Amino acid sequence: MNVEISSTLLEPPVQTAEPRPAHAPSNPPGRIKDDAHAIATAQRLANAFAEDAALRDRERRLPWAELDAFVASGLWTITVPREHGGPGVKSGTLAEVTATIAAADGSLGQIPQNHFYALEVLRVGGSAQQQRFFYGRVLAGERFGNALAEIGHKDFQRRTRLSRDARGWRVDGRKFYCTGALYAHWIPTLVVSEEAGRDVTYLAFVPRGAPGVTITDDWDGFGQRVTGSGSVQFDDVRVEQDWIVPFQASFERPTTIGPLAQILHAAIDLGQARGAFEAALQFVREHSRPWIDAKVERAADDPLTLVQFGDLSARLAAAEALVRRAGRYVDAAQTAPGERTVAEASIAVAEARALTTTVSLEAGSRLFELAGTAATLDGLGLDRFWRNARTHTLHDPVRWKYHAVGNFYLNDALPPRHGAL
Repeated sequence: MNVEISSTLLEPPVQTAEPRPAHAPSNPPGRIKDDAHAIATAQRLANAFAEDAALRDRERRLPWAELDAFVASGLWTITVPREHGGPGVKSGTLAEVTATIAAADGSLGQIPQNHFYALEVLRVGGSAQQQRFFYGRVLAGERFGNALAEIGHKDFQRRTRLSRDARGWRVDGRKFYCTGALYAHWIPTLVVSEEAGRDVTYLAFVPRGAPGVTITDDWDGFGQRVTGSGSVQFDDVRVEQDWIVPFQASFERPTTIGPLAQILHAAIDLGQARGAFEAALQFVREHSRPWIDAKVERAADDPLTLVQFGDLSARLAAAEALVRRAGRYVDAAQTAPGERTVAEASIAVAEARALTTTVSLEAGSRLFELAGTAATLDGLGLDRFWRNARTHTLHDPVRWKYHAVGNFYLNDALPPRHGAL
């Protein structure tokens, strides 16, 4: 049966008022000394972020104060290379930091994803002058959002244009799924420029407050509710040439932009799984009743419940191991980028994403199976773990991860080079 889908369903929701912009940082962020310091700092913040996570989700309360604390901690600087004054942590550390925050609040775990993505594009394709400037902005406490995706069309052709006139460069177009743009000081924007009869893609770093930029908080997904993943409109927005970084050229040769982006997505899903697992443990220990046929006093002693927790724990441990392994492959490819090293990093990350996708959904669902009916009370907000996982795991289809992995091992076929692998 063929189902017709109205084109209006592919458009962004009705616009609401433009939100206030992020204020300029008053002080530079704290300095993260090394990988261990980054992970410890993330854990400290996660403990604080978890307290009101359900409330923020239920009321769609934008996490301005939490984001300011997140940036002030120094964690948004951790991939700035050491030669530019940053800690330059390993990819596995970046993933662990992301997972730790996502376990406490899935939205807060996702908001910096495109910040780190833009930093990787800058590291791979930016000039020395661009790197100095933008790394300096990040070390001063400024944050990047994104305006990459476009909807309302059946193809993946990008329609946001970069053009030039007598006054300089300008950007015109509309984007959606702009996670982090609402909170950003800069909005790295995927733009297309016509050059020698063909379209060439760039990443233009657009100041949040530039005339002609309109950000609309119209993201109404049932999960990841406060990521601010709504619309950005660009109307004759002026940008400097030094703010335009090559993008397409970075995929015409082997680079780690794709694997770095994907390991962050895997880490977000891993964090969602951890959060759901911990919530299930706590609820069953403190509130659940055992099934009558178990003939035990506590739900935590129900033998079939123990089996389920054991199974889920093993799956979660396997996902964690694959993410750590993928981090090592990404580090190796960053050190020595080549056809093989980048392909191996992409496949290792795809393997991790395949498992983190399934375990995040499984953990969010089994939480209710194991905790029982009382866990569904709306005021608890425990459904956010499954809603967040289901929403985020739709970023790109896991079935294509399995295809890429199988094709690599069976046919030695290198995976495609783009942001989804």
